[in-house]
Amino acid sequence: MISKYQGCLLGLAIGDALGAPVEFLRLPEIKKRYGKDGIIDFHTWRGRKPGSYTDDTQMSLATAIGCIKAYQSWDGKGIYHPLSVVYHCYLDWLESQNDPDRRRGPGHTCLSALRSGKMGTLEDKINNSKGCGGVMRTAPVGLVFSSDRAFQEGAEYAAITHGHPSGYLTAGFFSAMVSYIIEGKTLMEAIDLCIKQLIKYDGHSETLKNIELAQKLSGSQKSVEESIQTIGEGWVGEEALAISLYCSLKFSHNFKRGVLAAVNHSGDSDSTGSIAGAILGTLLGVELIPKHWIREVEESDRIKKIADDMFRIFKNGEQLSFL
Repeated sequence: MISKYQGCLLGLAIGDALGAPVEFLRLPEIKKRYGKDGIIDFHTWRGRKPGSYTDDTQMSLATAIGCIKAYQSWDGKGIYHPLSVVYHCYLDWLESQNDPDRRRGPGHTCLSALRSGKMGTLEDKINNSKGCGGVMRTAPVGLVFSSDRAFQEGAEYAAITHGHPSGYLTAGFFSAMVSYIIEGKTLMEAIDLCIKQLIKYDGHSETLKNIELAQKLSGSQKSVEESIQTIGEGWVGEEALAISLYCSLKFSHNFKRGVLAAVNHSGDSDSTGSIAGAILGTLLGVELIPKHWIREVEESDRIKKIADDMFRIFKNGEQLSFL
């Protein structure tokens, strides 16, 4: 089980770092720069060393740390309100963006929403954004909450900054899917169970349409390149989730192939790589992630420690009694 926790967090960071150098590049440009197979390993980006991750991993780790701090607050003071604790961790992340070394291409919506001084909620929406900055940071939610609660929690954390249903329902879907996999479901079972939760929410049709498209394409004879192009570029939540689901379904037994498929396209390569990396890392466990990627990704030891702490707190004892 701890292997799945490590696989999730390391997988998302690795997918993020693989996609970072090619974000904003069209696929022909990627192939021209890195070869006919596209990018297949870590490379430098914006002057940063190979294996450096982006804001996607920064915010995912902020989510994880927020959940840990919320538990510690409950354990010590009997107060448990993870949404507000995670929000304050996002504000800490915002403050870190004043440091040039920590500023890793943050999304405009996340910055503007957090700078507003207002916390968006599902009831009191902060904007109408459906960018993928909400979904890309919620994998850790699935490591914390049981599957019957992870969807709602993930949606709430994304709604802090993204107010369109496709911006927060995709996050709920992603969170619940990680939780179902942790609980032992197959990838297909997890997707089907998440769909049953998704359709209970208003505004779900766009997300559902893209998920069903990803499922259909994963079983077709279309090439990976054509299939991803059919889904979109991943800048918005429903496309980023669908591309990541497609790549995970297509290569459900091969972390390397699935994540490389998720980054080699004309679009938001770091976000789709990160989401696919989290899904496949959780599904397959850390043992099936290439060892050199684990060694070379930025802050590998710290990420592993956070994963270990989450396992120890949320899966290795009476940790769920406070829910």
